[in-house]
Amino acid sequence: MSSVLLTSCGFNTEDIKNQFLDYIDRDISQLKVAIITSGSPMKENNRYAQKAMQDFKDMGFQHIEFVDIEFDDPQILLHRDVIYINGGNPFTLLYYAKKSGADEIIKTLASQNVIIIGVSAGALILGPNINIVGYFTPEMNTMDVTDFRALGVTHKFIFPHYDREDIFRDSTNRTIEERIVEFESNENCKVTRLRDDEYISVLMNQTQ
Repeated sequence: MSSVLLTSCGFNTEDIKNQFLDYIDRDISQLKVAIITSGSPMKENNRYAQKAMQDFKDMGFQHIEFVDIEFDDPQILLHRDVIYINGGNPFTLLYYAKKSGADEIIKTLASQNVIIIGVSAGALILGPNINIVGYFTPEMNTMDVTDFRALGVTHKFIFPHYDREDIFRDSTNRTIEERIVEFESNENCKVTRLRDDEYISVLMNQTQ
């Protein structure tokens, strides 16, 4: 059984960390972790990637490595027990996931006994599509992505950083909530709002 954890900021709270640890049924020191860094131009030097590395170490993991699917062979992921998809630019992350073939590998892992953690952009690409990113921040599409279909590991449409009006300013002064409601109406979908201290847990043998 695979478990998926969708978050805005990774192990941002003890509650999120404990939920992740609840997934673990083996010796932590033996498990292998991959932190995918391709969504950020800073790659492994991104402060959230560095924090994730330290968080895993603090939890007792000993086999942790950064993986950049822009350059690294995504086959590496097949031999890992935990896949942590760091955030950054969702368009960039989705572009390299598809170009490298990591998208198909992650979908395969989602049906196995692997824990997948999606953080912000990483959580977004695990859903059906990233249309909401195109709606809120189309300027982020520097890769000229035209196919917004994502990995579809879960059926959940999420909006990370729901409590961060400061990073999603609107020229017409509409709130995040007002814009999400409009998006839901246009797309005929339901968006799960995710604050920075919240998470969604998905067990892959259950209805998503």
